[in-house]
Amino acid sequence: MAERKLMKGNEAIAEAAVRGGCRFYAGYPITPQNEIPEYMSWRLPQVGGHFIQAESEIAAINMVYGSAGAGGRAMTSSSSPGVSLKQEGISYICGAELPCVIINMVRSGPGLGGIQPAQGDYFQAVKGGGHGDYKMLVYGPCSVQECVNLVYDAFDKAEKYRLPVMILGDGMLGQIMEAVTLPEMKDPATFPKKPWATTGEGFGASRRIVNSLYIVPDELEEMNLKLQKVYDDMCANETMFESYLTEDAEVVVTAYGTVARIAKSAVDLLRAGGVKAGLFRPITLYPFPKDALSALADQASVKEFVAVELSMGQYVEDVRLVVEGRKPVSFFKRTGGNVMSPEDIVDFVCNDLARKEA
Repeated sequence: MAERKLMKGNEAIAEAAVRGGCRFYAGYPITPQNEIPEYMSWRLPQVGGHFIQAESEIAAINMVYGSAGAGGRAMTSSSSPGVSLKQEGISYICGAELPCVIINMVRSGPGLGGIQPAQGDYFQAVKGGGHGDYKMLVYGPCSVQECVNLVYDAFDKAEKYRLPVMILGDGMLGQIMEAVTLPEMKDPATFPKKPWATTGEGFGASRRIVNSLYIVPDELEEMNLKLQKVYDDMCANETMFESYLTEDAEVVVTAYGTVARIAKSAVDLLRAGGVKAGLFRPITLYPFPKDALSALADQASVKEFVAVELSMGQYVEDVRLVVEGRKPVSFFKRTGGNVMSPEDIVDFVCNDLARKEA
């Protein structure tokens, strides 16, 4: 039964995963996502699931590989340096066409950095942080409720496309508390059987094998083409975004995740000050909502875009690739764990407009 609760972001993510059918979790502690494994450690045994605190992030992702290969709904979580350690395993999982869910509550970097929020893992998530040609379905939620909704369905999406789904959050999203509506518990007994899973069924010519090793070049090329077809299908069917006050906007502020919440407040302040501003927020970071952003670039009222992010400039590159020079794209950033305020964005936009009119 659905219920309303006040929950911390990390704990809400964990509960949504359990309700979405997750029955295996392996991870290793790292701030600021530690409430996820802590919550899973007592919650999963209550529903007949299994929790393992692995000896390392590398071990954790390979345990997820094993559970997913056997047909289980498996999840891991970490924060930036830990996700870096998982990259080889993520590439192997993608090459083996296995579904799973990966949570990255991003912290500031590079290196060990700090535990404050950042968005410096955007390239790693959407461009493929490991080796080879692969993609994941990547979501950038902006609220605890959106985390719940996306994680709850993430296992279904992962199984539909047979690939990992990543939730790209940050330290703010993991630590804030918000009221959320929790969905009903899914019954794993009702999940469709996986004809590829290594459950011990099949023998001889029908033996089930999980593998990402293709020595013959033609066979590996065929596999890569097969995977690309999956990514193309995902791009056609899974793109999600939010447009806010963009119908007559002259300035479109674009951001994702928690920064988009700050940007939305800035848009309201700009509107109150007489600037026709709007917000474009991608929810799927991959596939990127290219068509919707491109349509805004062609919109007659739009004079410029302002990309806002907590990094030295990663998300802004995708914005510029889509806009293709049709309109100017300005860039406003904070880094190192510092977070901009709505007023900071307003000041940047107003100063940018004044500079261009001078």
